[in-house]
Amino acid sequence: MKSSQFLAGADLSGANLHGADLRGAVLRGADLRSTNLSDANLSSANLIDANLRGANLSGADLRGAILRGADLRGVIDNEKTQWPVGYGAGGVQQP
Repeated sequence: MKSSQFLAGADLSGANLHGADLRGAVLRGADLRSTNLSDANLSSANLIDANLRGANLSGADLRGAILRGADLRGVIDNEKTQWPVGYGAGGVQQP
């Protein structure tokens, strides 16, 4: 996918997006439940209010992504997952 993708509100639940280039993509309100986003580049993506419940984010690059209001419960990550400032392992917001 091109980094200029506008996928706001898209239903991508369960999709295999392993290694996808989603830099700067607009995924606001998208349904990404149980989606395989392992090794995907989501840097600077707009994920406001997106549903990422149970998504595989192992090795994903989320630096600079906007996660305000995103549902990150049960996400799968690992030591290679790069979270934006203010987030840590498992998508937990840091104080």
